Amino acid sequence: MKLAFALRLAGRESRSSWRRIGLYMSSITLGVAALVAINSFRRSLVESVELESRALLGADLRLTSERPFTEPIQAIIDSATAQYDVSTITNLVSMAVAPASQKVRMVQLRAVTGGFPYYGDVVTRPAGMWRQLDQHRVAVVDPALLLQLEVKIGDTLYVGQAPFVIAGTIEKLASDFSFRSALGPRVAIAGKYLEDTGLMQFGSFAERQAFMRISDPKQLQRFVDLRHEKFRENLVDFDTAEEQSDNLAEALDALTRFLGLVGLAALLLGGVGVASAVHVFIREKRPTVAVLRCLGATQGTVFLAYLLQAAGLGLMGAALGAVLGLGVQMLLPGVLGDVLPVAVTFRVDWLSIATGLAVGVWVASLFALIPLLAIRGISPLQALRREYEPARARFDWLRLLAYAALAASIIGISYWQTQYWQPTVAFSGGLTVALLLLWLTAWLLARATRRFFPRRARFTIRQGVGSLFRPHNQTVSVILALGFGVFVIATIYLVQNNLLDWLEIENSPNAPNLVAFDIQRDQVAAVREISRGRSTVPPQLTPIVPARISHHKGRPVGQLMLDTIVRISGRDTSVTMVVEPWALRREYRHTYRDTLVDSEELIAGKWFGDSPTARQSPVEISVEQDLADDLNLDIGDHLTWDVQGIQIESRVTSLRRVDWARFATNFFVVFPSGVLDQAPQSYVALLRVDGPDQRAELQRDLVARHSNITVIDVAQVQAAFEEIIGKVTLAIRFMAVFSTLAGLVVLVGAVATSRFQRMREVVLLKTIGATRRQVLAILITEYAALGILAGLTGLLLSGIASWALTTFFFRLDFSLPVMALVGTWTVIALAAVAIGLANSIDVLRRPPLAVLREAD
Repeated sequence: MKLAFALRLAGRESRSSWRRIGLYMSSITLGVAALVAINSFRRSLVESVELESRALLGADLRLTSERPFTEPIQAIIDSATAQYDVSTITNLVSMAVAPASQKVRMVQLRAVTGGFPYYGDVVTRPAGMWRQLDQHRVAVVDPALLLQLEVKIGDTLYVGQAPFVIAGTIEKLASDFSFRSALGPRVAIAGKYLEDTGLMQFGSFAERQAFMRISDPKQLQRFVDLRHEKFRENLVDFDTAEEQSDNLAEALDALTRFLGLVGLAALLLGGVGVASAVHVFIREKRPTVAVLRCLGATQGTVFLAYLLQAAGLGLMGAALGAVLGLGVQMLLPGVLGDVLPVAVTFRVDWLSIATGLAVGVWVASLFALIPLLAIRGISPLQALRREYEPARARFDWLRLLAYAALAASIIGISYWQTQYWQPTVAFSGGLTVALLLLWLTAWLLARATRRFFPRRARFTIRQGVGSLFRPHNQTVSVILALGFGVFVIATIYLVQNNLLDWLEIENSPNAPNLVAFDIQRDQVAAVREISRGRSTVPPQLTPIVPARISHHKGRPVGQLMLDTIVRISGRDTSVTMVVEPWALRREYRHTYRDTLVDSEELIAGKWFGDSPTARQSPVEISVEQDLADDLNLDIGDHLTWDVQGIQIESRVTSLRRVDWARFATNFFVVFPSGVLDQAPQSYVALLRVDGPDQRAELQRDLVARHSNITVIDVAQVQAAFEEIIGKVTLAIRFMAVFSTLAGLVVLVGAVATSRFQRMREVVLLKTIGATRRQVLAILITEYAALGILAGLTGLLLSGIASWALTTFFFRLDFSLPVMALVGTWTVIALAAVAIGLANSIDVLRRPPLAVLREAD
């Protein structure tokens, strides 16, 4: 009986008040749309990766080494050839020269031997050119290279010393992700012509890969298990199609879950709007509730009726959000397409829709619950005495329980979205801190505006600003909601802007903007000669000596890697030596000098300098601090290096802090002069050449004289990084837009909810002689103040957050683009004015008597 009455009452109240709080429920729509879209997209993406796991690798097994395969590994590859399909690929960076246009370009060269790929399609134009690489001296290239070098299919392209005819373009290669080629277009040739290029010299940066087709999963697992230790001992990475698929799916799942958290923030922001709307709604419904109490309705029945109303409107908003989310899901492949390894087809995921609906209704109901609890304090007597005896504030344990349920729900929903406790705690804590800081900043700004606003300002200005403090105002909630959206988007923009500023070196007067590497010892004089008169600063040539760690504190690396594969921290205090496996397996490139450079700072130990004992065995070395942590090294510890088969014993005598953000020849390990001088080595040169045409001419002349030298124009690298950063931030911004839209919806809802109160104010103003122009000026002032305060709140906190991220996380200098932020601030203020006027214009047009009758 009580439930039936509560349902009828909820239905009647919804019909009469949906215009007043329905807009707030639409903020739930945006959050649910974001969650449904990103969760459905994530499931489709992971399924696509799993279905195309073999095509993504191009084979069943891949072996990778940064140096030529050792004899044991080559023997494994040769023996596998008799049983399975085997292909090899050598990847390296080189320069391509187009004789027709006399232009040069850094490219990523792929020398392919065998039938790779065994799975997936290689689409070329004309068709079938990939399979003809081994038949003719031809190359297939990325379409971008044709534009960059101003050549066409059929023209000749020089790679190193060897000419190749451009036979076609690579339109699609499933096993190669598009973002990998951002630093240079791909050029594919047959592996048998690699030696003709003359690029494989000492010190060349080349990666060797071997691909095998072992279609039987049991045979594949047996093959890997029997040779697992041999791969480890010879520092060869190995990946199966299933392993790569799992790793890729995990990485993409993490990315989409992070985007889902941004959408969840929009949903919770909508919940704040719901709470604010219901709070005002209930205060205005006190007489109705008191009369219902006089007629015999119990507290529980009335409370249940309004809770059902909130849940019903929340369900409607969530349902609309689910439909909208399906539309957004169709857009996501276009937004993220450049960074996705597979094509994602649209499909309806009913589980994501169901969970989105449930979460939306739960958030709407929970945020409405807290202000609805005030109904329990309304007595029947207030029907007669509400003007003189308002509801008394009292301690309510149910309110505390509701706040606890809200906090637990935020943590629970965050965990559902991330599936990991660490990001859950970080997101929940960060969101709580951000909202508290936003609320505090908004409250302080509003109080400061009330306290220090000039009292001699014009009447319309004073009246408009004074509207921010009227009874039942929602100033703080609007500033909180709209400011949060500004905070998210502005923080992303500021961090991206500072990252791109760090990459921008073109305007630095003495900073190098060309780097040439793979320079051999007998080519140093020629590099100096060619760059003389062109480089505005003397070329900085630095020797590079490749080496690997053979013994760590007296223990062989192979044995140590088997013992320390997994880092253990904080659980077993008996583990005293933890070494990162990557730091043991990698090939290092050392240099030798007796002085520190500008990008280095000595933080521990003593620099060897001209010390006569520095070159005695064990040789003194200086190690970068982060590498020392990963290798668990301290002053006095010993490392043995394998330098082209020669064992060199060394002792750590100093630790350095290296500013990796500076464009300089930075190294993990520095030796003193006189130790590695006669070791096999190559050189890297840094030059400064003003003007893109002059840089292109120097690149062309260096490559024409010595084809093995690769010259990188840093401006091109900068453009590639900008493209990569832009693709990633575009996806984050796309989801962050939902937060901003939610804030704007809260503003629309605030105007709609206070519409009747605004009617009375306009009537009184018109009655005492205010003109329509004055009323319009008052409204513009009020909404502009809301937009200004909301924008200022979000921008202030975004400045603090981006400064912290840039300074402490990325370790870069922070700069503030003032004009861009002022423009953002202006747009937010204008949007607030436009939305406010659009929802209030009918009040201006109607006569006072008609407005009073509608309000009554």
